[in-house]
Amino acid sequence: MTGLTVIIITYNEESNILRALRSVRPVADEIVVVDSMSDDKTATICRDFGCRVFLQEFLGYGPQKQFAVSRASNDWIMYLDADEVLTEELQQEIRSLFPAGAAEEKEEPRFDTTRVAGFQVQSSLSYMGRILRYSGVGKEFHLRLFNRTRGGFSNLPVHESIEVDGETQSLKGRVIHYSYRSISHHIEKINTYTSLAANGNHNRGKTFPKIWVAIKFPASFFSFYILKKGFLDGYPGFIWSLFAAVYATMKVAKTIEKESRP
Repeated sequence: MTGLTVIIITYNEESNILRALRSVRPVADEIVVVDSMSDDKTATICRDFGCRVFLQEFLGYGPQKQFAVSRASNDWIMYLDADEVLTEELQQEIRSLFPAGAAEEKEEPRFDTTRVAGFQVQSSLSYMGRILRYSGVGKEFHLRLFNRTRGGFSNLPVHESIEVDGETQSLKGRVIHYSYRSISHHIEKINTYTSLAANGNHNRGKTFPKIWVAIKFPASFFSFYILKKGFLDGYPGFIWSLFAAVYATMKVAKTIEKESRP
């Protein structure tokens, strides 16, 4: 394997971005930041840190991330959100895979990287001061590290994913997600993301019966809080399960709203 480029897309992330950049510096040969014309100091902070910064009006999450991929100098790409950090364990694993970004002493790699097209990484959510272990967000694996010659981001405006042609393996280390500053911030993000999701549903011709709005909330809350054991995460698990159900319901309701407009 050669070098590793870490890509991050940003918009008004001055309160988060430096934490993310510091966590990837030990593993990245290059950091590419695509900023959606932030009103704050995000782009300046990134430039001062030594990142390659590109300004680009927001294209939708999938296209924006793929734009960042296209600006990378290396074929191996790792995606990180501006409000995420790599744990030390994950840093050590990545350093063993990419010697160019590693310390002088290196371990033997655990994977045959000539066969592997990408790596799954576990993501955990830090919510209300607690890292959730359950609630549907405690042990999620997502493809984060991949060879761009064998894949890339899907073209969806929200809930995009990395798709690769070839074998994937899982790493042991985790990404910690500091997504929500407060309950108010969580509500703001629900409003933004459900609107984007509803637009995507509408554009694809996806429809829902109105009765589904009444069913979706209790079904989703039961899933997150009981089936996915959100109750074991205490009070933060209850609030997360509540808002996860609100998110699922609002996405359906906003899609129906679009259907009914002339």
